[in-house]
Amino acid sequence: MKNNIFLIGFMGAGKSSIARTLKQQYHMRLIEMDEQIEAEQGMKISQIFSEKGEDYFRSLETRLLEGLQQQENTVVSCGGGVPMRRCNVDAMKKSGMIVYLSAKPETIYGRVCNSHTRPLLEGNMNVEYITGLLKARLPKYLEAADVVVKTDGKSLQEICRCIMEKI
Repeated sequence: MKNNIFLIGFMGAGKSSIARTLKQQYHMRLIEMDEQIEAEQGMKISQIFSEKGEDYFRSLETRLLEGLQQQENTVVSCGGGVPMRRCNVDAMKKSGMIVYLSAKPETIYGRVCNSHTRPLLEGNMNVEYITGLLKARLPKYLEAADVVVKTDGKSLQEICRCIMEKI
C-alpha cells in the first residue's frame, strides 16, 4: 500500500484546510480534486454541473482518482461526493488511507454559509438541508473510512496530529 492520505467528508468539514496543513507540516504533495478538475476542464465546478451535469462531473472525479494510484506521499482533498461511488473508494484504498473528517451540521453551516461555490447547497443553504444530505451520505463515508476524525472545535494542528497518530 502507498502512503497517500485521502480526506473525505461533507462540504465544509475541513478537507482543504487540513490538506494544506498536512502538506506543510509533513512535506507531502497536495492534490485538491475540485481545483484540479476545474483546471483540467477550464471551468468552475458549478459551471460543469450546470452545463454538463453531475454524472459527467462524477466521472471526472473517478478518472482523477484512478490516475493517482502511482502517487506517493500525497494528501488528496476529495470532493464531498467522492465516496458515494464504490469504484472511487476502491481506487483510494489501492493507494492509501481514507480519513473521514466529520463535523456537525451546525459547524458545517457556519463554515459554508457565505460560500457560493457549492452547487448542491445553492438555494438550500440551511442547517436542515445540510443535515438531510449529510445523513444520506454518512453510511458511505463511514463505510469508506479507515480512520474517522472529528473536526468540531479543534485547531488545524490538532486535527492533523490526530490523523497522523491514527494512521
